[in-house]
Amino acid sequence: MRKLTKEQKRDIRAIAARKDQDIDFSDAPPILDWSGAEIGKFYRPTKKPVTMRLDSDVISWLKADGRGYQTKANWLLRHAMLHYTREKSRSDPDIAQRGGKARHQKRKA
Repeated sequence: MRKLTKEQKRDIRAIAARKDQDIDFSDAPPILDWSGAEIGKFYRPTKKPVTMRLDSDVISWLKADGRGYQTKANWLLRHAMLHYTREKSRSDPDIAQRGGKARHQKRKA
């Protein structure tokens, strides 16, 4: 993301200094019907750097399309995680009661 220019910062300060009732929202009417809203569309989970040891052919396959191989790997892992979590919640009523969130807990015998 690019840094803001001095002019942009000045404009933001000017808008922030206004009271809500002084701002003209006539060109942006309030949204009353949220049925078409997409949950999480702009959500960006935090990223953590990790070191993994992967087979060289897997790395070659991920890099074959060019830039973005780490994003591709993350997408594939997320897809597998969601699939695994859904399958697990269907077979484990304990997980279904917790809202589908899988937790790895040792059960006492």
